[in-house]
Amino acid sequence: MITNFTYFIPTRVLFGAGQLNHLHEQQLPGKKALIVTTSGKSVKRNGTLERVEKQLEMANVEYTLFDRVHPNPTLANVMDASILGKESGCDFVIGLGGGSAMDAAKAIAFAMTNPGDLWDYSFSTTGGKKERIAQPLPIVCITTTAGTASEVDPWGVITKEETGEKSGFFSGESMYPILSIVDPDLMMTIPSQFTAYQGMDAFFHATESVINTKNHIMGEMFALKAIELVAKYLPLAVKDGSDKEARYYMAVANSLAGYYMLCTSAHSMEHSLGGFYPELPHGAGLIMIAHAYYQKFADLKVCEGQMIKIAKAMGVHNAISGQDFVNALDKLIADIGMSDLKMSDFGITKEYLKSCPERTRKVMGGDISADPAELSDMDMLEIYLQSYK
Repeated sequence: MITNFTYFIPTRVLFGAGQLNHLHEQQLPGKKALIVTTSGKSVKRNGTLERVEKQLEMANVEYTLFDRVHPNPTLANVMDASILGKESGCDFVIGLGGGSAMDAAKAIAFAMTNPGDLWDYSFSTTGGKKERIAQPLPIVCITTTAGTASEVDPWGVITKEETGEKSGFFSGESMYPILSIVDPDLMMTIPSQFTAYQGMDAFFHATESVINTKNHIMGEMFALKAIELVAKYLPLAVKDGSDKEARYYMAVANSLAGYYMLCTSAHSMEHSLGGFYPELPHGAGLIMIAHAYYQKFADLKVCEGQMIKIAKAMGVHNAISGQDFVNALDKLIADIGMSDLKMSDFGITKEYLKSCPERTRKVMGGDISADPAELSDMDMLEIYLQSYK
């Protein structure tokens, strides 16, 4: 199919080892920042937060810290932080950390300028679906992980705890960060388990973009290179977190996958799990359902050509079928030590899975209409049950 496209990513990206040191040299979008980070201690323990604060001081920018974002950021996180930011007089927001911190920062920037509750503007099941009143505050992202690519996209994923809705939040081009720093040196201390979860999130962003029926040659260019890099370097980064080359190329792969991201129902299916079980890391949930999900399309032979491209990008040069991709995927998951992930270890029950197909159709994660073949509720339930351990 020959189609036109418009490509506009307004984010200025400083990429490479040591780039955090240049934050103070940039034209920052305000005089006081709300620094948003998670409730974990890593950015404090490894000195990253202190370095960011020092950079802001060198730029004569004041700051207030909100450090209570959950691993799956919640609506309550967003509203609490927006109140703090407004009371403190902050005029821009910095997301410091992984996808959770950056996603939350985007939603907080929106909530600080628009009246009412963030969910009034959400298009999820119980969302108010209102149009925004004002532009969000400017956003700066400093990523410390290679997984979500939130540093180069305009999306945030927020969970409404009362209803278990884990849903994408989007409000147009204004939610792109104006500045992002991707410094692989900040990723060196990520534990191997989380390196694997995050790296596979980036991988699935890319594979879903390639099998997506709305795929475009422009996006495929980014996605296939991301797949190649993850397949080669994620096992090395998991094995040795201090491997600078592996961390560098995983950071490249992550951002490439985010430059053009077209997720399918796989992301919505994971959101149905993570919304009710917030301790489940997003990447872990995606890994759990991956074999059964892609095997379904391989068996149907509905995207053989695209799966063959993915397999070849993963190094299977003689690939001739979608099954070759599924086999390569299984090997990659084994190589990073994730073959034995169990839903039951996170409290997920088989009984809960029965509600997931309906929930999948209601949460915003991926575009179900872009799947290579339409999945019925029974198909989705079969994928969940085959994935259950």
